[in-house]
Amino acid sequence: MPSIPPDLAAFLVEAKRRTYAGLDDDATVAVPLLAGSKQLEHRAPPYAYRDIYFGMGFFAGQETVSRDDRVIWSMSYSGGVRAEITERDEFLAIYKFLRQALLGVSVEAPYRGPRLFEQMGMVYRNEIDGGLERFHGLETIARHDGAQLYELRYGGGLLR
Repeated sequence: MPSIPPDLAAFLVEAKRRTYAGLDDDATVAVPLLAGSKQLEHRAPPYAYRDIYFGMGFFAGQETVSRDDRVIWSMSYSGGVRAEITERDEFLAIYKFLRQALLGVSVEAPYRGPRLFEQMGMVYRNEIDGGLERFHGLETIARHDGAQLYELRYGGGLLR
């Protein structure tokens, strides 16, 4: 396995807080590399972070971290709100809550949000297996009454 750069986790936390979690789609670059995608970027040399995704209700995407112009880490993800949730206001409330949870990303687990976050009548859970070099996880949002609203699966690690 390649060695983990000691400052990679801290960079990931900063990048995630300064893109989707902190700014929503306002962090999107004007002309994305892939037509029809949302593309969010953050740079703090020698690192560059890029998150490209498609869709809203159900979405799929990939985050990459480059060091000195070479991609060294990646995470793929897909998921979204339950298919029966079709009201735009409900989508927006769920994703607003998700961004609040994602602001809780930590250096110890710099993938998505914390293991548990509760607010606005919703509960965010994040089950993580593995470490920065190779990991996978499941992120869910439910109402306090247990009704499932959202699910996302993710995985990735250091490239070699």
